[in-house]
Amino acid sequence: MDIKLFNIVAIVNEGFSESVMDVAKENGARGGTIIPANSSVSPDAMKLYGIGIHPEKEIILILVHKDIVDIILKKLYDKLGSESEAMGIFFTLPVIHASENLLKQYIKTGETNEG
Repeated sequence: MDIKLFNIVAIVNEGFSESVMDVAKENGARGGTIIPANSSVSPDAMKLYGIGIHPEKEIILILVHKDIVDIILKKLYDKLGSESEAMGIFFTLPVIHASENLLKQYIKTGETNEG
């Protein structure tokens, strides 16, 4: 099966989710889901290697067509990666199965995960 949809997962410090969504939308994404989260980093690890780690995080889930995954990931890392205040971590997961209502949204634009 040819996977055509991917879920971009972005984990950033609190307050940077809108910046993630701005980058994603500027590069073809239609929207995303923002989930507030807390890091499980111990207080000792928060100053490990001289890097300040913020326990308050935001997780952003963005479904996109495979044609724009690499572009969005590169732009996110360049703007909001580990060298920025956002301290972003980014990765993708293939969407192998999806509900019919989700697939209908992508069929309208010619984007599906059906082979």
